[in-house]
Amino acid sequence: MTRNTNGLAVDVRGLRKRYGDVTAVDGLDLGIRRGEVFGLLGPNGAGKTTTVEILQGNRDRDGGEVSVLGTDPASASRAWRSKIGIVWQDESAPAELTVRETVRHFARYYPRPRDPEKVIGQVGLQAKADSRIKGLSGGQRRRLDVALGVIGDPELLLLDEPTTGFDPAARRRFWELIRSLADEGTTILLTTHYLEEAEELADRLAVVASGRVVAEGTAAALRDRFGSDAVVEWTEADGRPRRESTGTPTRTVTELAGRFGGEVPGLRISRPTLEDVYLRLTGQENAR
Repeated sequence: MTRNTNGLAVDVRGLRKRYGDVTAVDGLDLGIRRGEVFGLLGPNGAGKTTTVEILQGNRDRDGGEVSVLGTDPASASRAWRSKIGIVWQDESAPAELTVRETVRHFARYYPRPRDPEKVIGQVGLQAKADSRIKGLSGGQRRRLDVALGVIGDPELLLLDEPTTGFDPAARRRFWELIRSLADEGTTILLTTHYLEEAEELADRLAVVASGRVVAEGTAAALRDRFGSDAVVEWTEADGRPRRESTGTPTRTVTELAGRFGGEVPGLRISRPTLEDVYLRLTGQENAR
């Protein structure tokens, strides 16, 4: 099936997938614009990986309509597959090859690959280019997985928990790579448990629970729509700490400033975070 997706790189309507008695995806709808970085959030078992596998054409669906780059993945051609880059949770590179040999080998699968040496540098593996994969650390292997996902210069890049095992410096380098790919027009679908990463990279987010999208929008929009009131904290003249939940924190602070005649002792304002919203939407609000 090929159909007009109105500028969408990914268009999913009513997607369903069951494994025996378990419903992994239960009527999921998703629309990802071309050139967009889109974050897919949800707890383990919410259906994120199954959805990504269906988008990639690696798993059959039980129902719904799916269009990826204008094509149904279930009947996609080899040429279509060359436009898709994937970074799975589990590594797949042969352990006996070196980093350079592996990246060069995978580059041959694509009609217009990126320069292997440049990609090795972008993921921070220059110093390990001639090391065998079996001698790499877990984080270094994960960086290699990212290199193999982008080597084909994909139109759509599917990233399933890509920075698991990364140290902070490697994660920041990965963020720079994703931004550069997005600037070049690559559409990116990112699943991650790192909410800071999702907020940093994604133009829009969707939160998935029990196989359905329960909320979608920018991080700011999700906080505004689903976040609780802000909390204003201060210290009274007698030293007692006080706190107040309010939907109008600016007004509360203005009133306090007037009462104290200027600076408010111990003033602190806490607004709902993306993590707060995520936990509320996925029913884990009391799981901290």
